[in-house]
Amino acid sequence: MLKSIDPILTPDLLWLLASMGHGDDLVVVDANHPATHIARSTSSQRLIQLPGMTMEAAVRAIMSLYPLDDFDPDPVRVMMPVDDPDRVPDVQRAVLAEIERASGGAIAPGRLSRADFYRAAAAGFGVVQVGDSRGYGCFLIRKGVIS
Repeated sequence: MLKSIDPILTPDLLWLLASMGHGDDLVVVDANHPATHIARSTSSQRLIQLPGMTMEAAVRAIMSLYPLDDFDPDPVRVMMPVDDPDRVPDVQRAVLAEIERASGGAIAPGRLSRADFYRAAAAGFGVVQVGDSRGYGCFLIRKGVIS
């Protein structure tokens, strides 16, 4: 155990976050996502699993350490629902609220189709798969610098 670090942040997850550079994308996905397959294509080829966690609890812990890229107009991107691209699922609302709380400002996420999200995720740095089964809990979160 380390002082002041959320216990959700496992040693492997801490390694992943610390190894990322400015502009790298962290892929945070729900239990439905083909994370094992996608992780093989990422820069780190790492898949970190957080079973039993909700998306908002996992992202809250990550954002306690993770600087959001404020140079990018879309530092957060989400997967749009296939059946209704204009719908914003509850899981996305909850996670965006956590990111906004941590970053101190409103976030209007970029919205990607399923195929575009999968391509962008494969180009990310690494994948964190949360045990949350709510659909469309799929996020790309770009790392910034600590100023």
